[in-house]
This record gives sequence, C-alpha cells and structure tokens, in this order.
Amino acid sequence: MKSTSVYSPYTALALKIVGTIMIVSSLLDFVILAIPFEPLKPEWQFGFTTQMVDRGIIPMVGIAFLLVGYWISSNMGSSEQGSVITDLRFWALILSIVLGLLFLLLVPLHFKNVGVQSNQALEQISQRADQAEKELKTQTDQVSALVKDPKRFDELEKAISGGQVQGEQLQRLQAIRDQLQAIKQDPTALQKRIDQAKTQIGTGKLDAEKQARTAALKSGLRTGISSLLLAIGYSVIGAMGLRSLGS
Repeated sequence: MKSTSVYSPYTALALKIVGTIMIVSSLLDFVILAIPFEPLKPEWQFGFTTQMVDRGIIPMVGIAFLLVGYWISSNMGSSEQGSVITDLRFWALILSIVLGLLFLLLVPLHFKNVGVQSNQALEQISQRADQAEKELKTQTDQVSALVKDPKRFDELEKAISGGQVQGEQLQRLQAIRDQLQAIKQDPTALQKRIDQAKTQIGTGKLDAEKQARTAALKSGLRTGISSLLLAIGYSVIGAMGLRSLGS
C-alpha cells in the first residue's frame, strides 16, 4: 500500500507530462510539415497528407497518456475541481474531435491526389515510349539510307580503316558497319531488328504502367485506410471523452 501511495502520484504526473509533450510536439511537427504552404498544388497535398497520416498515431497516444494520467489521479481521490474550460482534458478531447474530422477529410483528398499522381506518371511513361520510338525511326532511316547508298557505306569503311576516328566513336561505327553487312546478307534482318526494338519498347511501357498503377493502388489503400482508421479513433475518443467529462 505504501508503494502505491508513493508511485501512483508520480505515475499520474509522468503520464500527464509525456502526453502533453507528445501532443504539443506533434502539432508543431504538423505545422513544420506544411512549410512551404502550397495547398493548391496536388504534389504538396499528396506529400503533406502522406506524412501527416504516417505521424497521425502520435497525438492519439499522447491524448491517451493524458487521459490515463487524469484517471489515475481521480482513482487516488485527487479532485479535479474547476471549470471544464480550464480542464486540460477538455481541450485534448476537442483536439481529438478536430483531428478526427481532419483525417476524415484527408481520405477523399488523398485518393484524388493519388489519381492525379498516377495520371502524371502514366503520361510521362507514354512520352518516354514515344520518344524511344522516334529515336528508333531516326536510326532506322539512317541505316536504310546507308544500305541504299553504296557511296556512304564506302565512306564509312574509309573512316574506320583510315584511322579518322578513335575510341567509342570507332566502336560505334564498327557496330554500324557490322549491322549493315548483316542486313545486306539478310534483307529481312533490318525489319526483324525494328520489330524486336518495338516489342521491347512496348513491353517496357506496359511494365512501367503496371508498376505505376500498382504503386498508386498501394499508396491509396495504405494512406487512405490509415487515415480513415485514425479518423474513427480520434472521433470515438473525443466524443466518448466529452460525454464522460460532462457527466
């Protein structure tokens, strides 16, 4: 019994202090996360929502510590007299209600921003694939021109054998010469290479699109469901706490 009378007041006080610090530090963290404040940009909304939801459990734990600290004090017979307005529990519970509403609003906002981010990623993938196809067409036209023009092929041979180029450029020209010789021996080789390159571009595009959609789905479900659970938790704690405090 003696140990209870010695340590219970300390436990209650420690829980109140830790809970208050966690709540205040979390609110400061939320403010810092919002800097620079650009609420109209989808990128800012996406980043802020994700980081806030990741940290959303901390104030809830702080509120729980604070309430448990007051509960221990009341069980020990310590009276918490005074106006409800001056009671720290009241403001903690009001904050819980506000955070519950905030996290509830973040659910549709996050899903909207995930859709925007996904569409942007898919557009970039499509642009890269189109650029790759354009480069392939340019290279194909150059090779076709060399095949159809013997003079240009002879100039290529002279450049390689005459030592006019060195290093990587020489290796590149030698590779082009080998390709041209293979195409001359097999006229269908060029079209085969073109088809193979197009297949690789198309496959890469499909894989990238699949990865982008999967990442968007994971982000939407993870952050959206977490935000919804936080909204429910904060709302229940705030509503039940205020009802208990008023009774």
